[in-house]
Amino acid sequence: MIGDLVGRPGRALFSTLIGPLRAKYRPDCVVVNGENAAQNGRGITAQTVEFLRKSGADIITSGNHIFGQKGYTEAFLSSDRLIRPLNFPSECPGKGYVLFTTPSGITIAVVNAQGRVFMHEQVACPFKSMESLLTFLKSQTKLVFLDFHAETTSEKQGMGFFLDGRITAQVGTHTHVPTADEYILPNGTAYITDIGCSASMHSMLGMNINSVLSRMITQLPSKFIVEEAVGPWVLRGVCITADVATGKALSIERVEIIKAELVINQDTAGKE
Repeated sequence: MIGDLVGRPGRALFSTLIGPLRAKYRPDCVVVNGENAAQNGRGITAQTVEFLRKSGADIITSGNHIFGQKGYTEAFLSSDRLIRPLNFPSECPGKGYVLFTTPSGITIAVVNAQGRVFMHEQVACPFKSMESLLTFLKSQTKLVFLDFHAETTSEKQGMGFFLDGRITAQVGTHTHVPTADEYILPNGTAYITDIGCSASMHSMLGMNINSVLSRMITQLPSKFIVEEAVGPWVLRGVCITADVATGKALSIERVEIIKAELVINQDTAGKE
């Protein structure tokens, strides 16, 4: 499971490094958060969905910025492997989970949910939403992986303990800064508060430093610009191993690959 891809650098990192990652870890499924994958770092397009799928993403999760591009409906129509937070209103395009069959014939469920604490969107309770969905998912598979897109560590931890033993793994996204608390919860669920983002290391959450500092210092409006010029570049995520028979996690390992140089062009980052 790979953290939020930010703009063209995030897409280039994924397309460049997914080959070595597959060779090293031999994953049955690759999940990547794409809600910041558009060129301006907000939302995703049908073209980007196609690029990420062709590059090697099996499932694309998202979050609060998923509807940040005008073509968001087309993005969901283009692939059933793109999911949105399940606790958004039912009128929103897409759905909050996908059942994926691995090359070895094993069915896994990948779910996306969004927190409510300090988030702008008025979404349904993520705890109750997950509990309701699990009734169905558990009839399909024992392997359930959750991307919980939330702001606070407390809400992410709360969800982890709430679901401990009922899902295989929960990874946090949204805050873009990786945490060092990956471990197996008491009842067998792999957990990490946030897996970080894939972007420039010398940026603020993937954005140009000056474009963010300007607003912080002056309180005046400032357009956030994805950092595309200053490296080094980093891809972050986790590798989770699970017991197919029980659905319990066996291990969770942080993944971090740093590249001093990164070619960002149409071939490596895809068209918008």
